[in-house]
Amino acid sequence: MDKILVGLKRVVDYNVRVRVKSDGSGVETDGVKMSINPFDEIALEEALRIKEKGHATEVIVVSIGGSEAQQQLRTGLAMGADRAILIQTAESVDALSGARALLEIVNRENPGLVILGKQAIDDDNCQTGQMLAALWGQAQAAFASQLDLDGDKMRVVREVDNGLQTIEVDLPAVVTADLRLNEPRYVKLPDIMKAKKKPLDEIPLADLGIDACPQINISLFEPPAERQKGVMVDDVQGLIAALKDKGLV
Repeated sequence: MDKILVGLKRVVDYNVRVRVKSDGSGVETDGVKMSINPFDEIALEEALRIKEKGHATEVIVVSIGGSEAQQQLRTGLAMGADRAILIQTAESVDALSGARALLEIVNRENPGLVILGKQAIDDDNCQTGQMLAALWGQAQAAFASQLDLDGDKMRVVREVDNGLQTIEVDLPAVVTADLRLNEPRYVKLPDIMKAKKKPLDEIPLADLGIDACPQINISLFEPPAERQKGVMVDDVQGLIAALKDKGLV
């Protein structure tokens, strides 16, 4: 295999408590720590491990967004990716437009494998990988918790509702990484310095012929309702009485 393409999305760091803007127009991002989507970080780690085993010669990371997404791409380069591509747009891109943009990069780079996170923790759509595979006309293996390469085939253990499922797909293919696939490596300072010299290409979304206009517009964001305080009971009879008061028994 020559190349592995990995998608990275810029999201609010998973350790940050998400706050909705006062006008309900979106999520507050000013002054908030932003990071690589955790599932995408797992996808990159798996691509790097495949390369280190000698099954690939190059790992390319790609992101869609504004210039600020360079930070996440540089982190990906510091982890060990060879080069990066930023698809520039100031507009919000939905899953289908993102998949179409990634397809254009796939057609240019001709990778043997594309690995994405199974979902992004900001919108939780879990759609881009499957849409990309359909548009590309290649096999897909979503929710992967284990990958084993054997020539031009890949054995994938998938996490499904009733347990685990093992399938075999022909390469090229699209794989989406689940949480238990691996544990991403820590980025070291020397690698951060080396990453600054690695190539990062920028391509305007319009140059790919993709319309960023989302198919669905979200008109209002609301925080979840506050949890009610618990009720202390002295014994089982008190518990039953409290449940009856709430109409639960």
